[in-house]
Amino acid sequence: MVAGIVVGAVLAVAGGMKLAAGRAWSDEAAGLGVPVAVALPVPIVEIALGAALVVGLAMPWSAVAAIALLMAFSVLIARQLADGRHPPCACFGGWSHRPLDGTHLARNLGLVALAAVALWR
Repeated sequence: MVAGIVVGAVLAVAGGMKLAAGRAWSDEAAGLGVPVAVALPVPIVEIALGAALVVGLAMPWSAVAAIALLMAFSVLIARQLADGRHPPCACFGGWSHRPLDGTHLARNLGLVALAAVALWR
């Protein structure tokens, strides 16, 4: 249960910070190669999924969805790094502008592991 709460809180905060960043989020997402039509719903999805995990709603499916979302983010990060690109993270909206590096990928994979633990709460 704690694992789901941790992952849910991280997702909810990330989504909230992206919403607070407004247009800057979609601009930074575009810099990562994410189409605006895909980037716009990401904060809402993160907040909804985060809330579901925090309260234990729709388990185990919310944990599976979190794993899928975090893996998609991880693939995006890995592709940027493999191409030698280090754009600003934008992972937490205006709260994070550090260039992408391996620690971002490691953090995401750690969150994937926690979400997997939440499957067997």
